[in-house]
Amino acid sequence: MKTDSTATRTLKTRTRSDWGWILALVLTIATVSTGACQTAPPKPIEHAAQAERPILILVSLDGWRWDYLDRAVTPRLNALAASGVRSEGLIPQFPSKTFPSHYTIVTGLYPEHHGIVANNMLDATIGERFSMAAPTSRDSRWWGGEPLWVTAERQGHIAASMFWPGSEVDIGGVRPSHWRPFVDATPNRERVQQVLDWLQLPELQRPSFLTLYFSTVDTIGHTFGPNSTEVLEAAAGLDEEIGALVDGVNALGGLSSRVHYVIVSDHGMSETANDRIVTLDDYINVDTVDIIGVSPVVGLWPRTDTVDHVYAALKDKHPSLSVYRREEVPAALHYNSNPRIPPIVTIADDGWSVGTQRQVSQWRNGTRSVGGNHGYDPSAKSMQGLLIAVGPQFRRGLIIPPIENIHLYEMMAHVLGLRPAANDGDASATTAMFRD
Repeated sequence: MKTDSTATRTLKTRTRSDWGWILALVLTIATVSTGACQTAPPKPIEHAAQAERPILILVSLDGWRWDYLDRAVTPRLNALAASGVRSEGLIPQFPSKTFPSHYTIVTGLYPEHHGIVANNMLDATIGERFSMAAPTSRDSRWWGGEPLWVTAERQGHIAASMFWPGSEVDIGGVRPSHWRPFVDATPNRERVQQVLDWLQLPELQRPSFLTLYFSTVDTIGHTFGPNSTEVLEAAAGLDEEIGALVDGVNALGGLSSRVHYVIVSDHGMSETANDRIVTLDDYINVDTVDIIGVSPVVGLWPRTDTVDHVYAALKDKHPSLSVYRREEVPAALHYNSNPRIPPIVTIADDGWSVGTQRQVSQWRNGTRSVGGNHGYDPSAKSMQGLLIAVGPQFRRGLIIPPIENIHLYEMMAHVLGLRPAANDGDASATTAMFRD
C-alpha cells in the first residue's frame, strides 16, 4: 500500500477461510479511457462454484442524509430496509467530502492512510495539484490502499464499476474488468441499465462485485439545502431508480437469490446561510497563502509568509472557525499524519462557511450555491448518511445504531468470501448484521 504514513500506524489484518479453491489472475487489465464502457477481455476462470458465488452491488446515493429515508417518499428503499439491515446513520470519516469518503468505504482506510485527504490536494513529491475533475485524479500515484474491486480481481473475481472515485485508475496494476469513465450528465436510468447489462453477461464473465453511483441528491442539497422540498423530490426520484435496479435484477431469473445490495451515502448535508460565513481576508492577506479546498474545510500552504504567522493571525479570531497546525488536528479526526494535509487546517462549525472575500461575494450574489454543504466534523449528526444492506447473508428487519463507514470494506469482503487487505476497519463492528 502506497501511503506516506505506513510506519505511523498499525493496520489490522484478518484472515478468512477461502472456499477451498485457489485462483490465479491471468490477465493484466488494460483499458483506454475513451468515454465509452471499458471492458477487459474475458478471464478464463474455471471454478465449479462460479454459479453459486454471492453477488454484491454497492450503490452510492451521494449526499443522502440519514433522515431523508423518513422524510421523502421512498417506498422502494423503505421496503429494502424492512427486508434487511438499516443503520440509524452512516458516520463518514474526516473530511466528510465526496472523494475521501467514497474511497474510505471501498478501502477501509482513513483518508490520511489511503492518501485521498480531500477533493483538492497538493503533493510536493508528485509536484501537481489534484482535483476531482482534473486529469491528475486519474494518476495512480495519488491512490493508496486496496479498493474492494482490486481485492476482488486479485482473488479471481470479476468487478465492474458504474462510477466510483478511483475506479478509472490503475491501482496496484489492477482496474475493474468493466468500468465507465465518469460523466455526470449520464442519465440515472442509463447507469442502472449498465449494471443490469453487466449482470446479463455469461456466467464466467459476470461480475460478482459492482458499484453504482448517483449524484442527484447531493447536487440538489447543495443548491436548495437539506430541508428543502426540492431535495426530497430528488430523493423520491432516486428511489425509483433503486426500484428499477431491483426489478431488473429480479427479472434476470434465478440471480436475485445471490444478490446483495449495500446502499450507502458518502456523507449527509447541513443547512448553510449567508449570515454564517467567516471571511479569511478579515484576518490574513490571502495573497500570501495557497488556499487548498473549499468550505467548510480550507487548508493553507503559506507562500511568502510563515506557518506560525498565519496560524497566529487566525487562531481563536472567530468563534465558529477552528484553526489547527497539521500535527495538532484532534486525534479523533485521524487527520494529521499525511504530508498532503496542509500545514494549517481551518474547519468551520456545522452550518457555517469559510472562504475568501471573492468567494463570499459569489455566494452572497447568488452565483454560487450556499443552500447546503458537507465536509464538517463527522460527529455532527447532519453529516451522517445512509446504510441499507439486503441479501441472503444479512438479517431481516434489523435496525442498528449509527456505524462508521470505515468498517464497510471488511463487511463487504465477508459477503464475497474475500480475504481483505490490511485496513483500519473492524470486522466485529458489523457482525450483528449477518444471519447466524
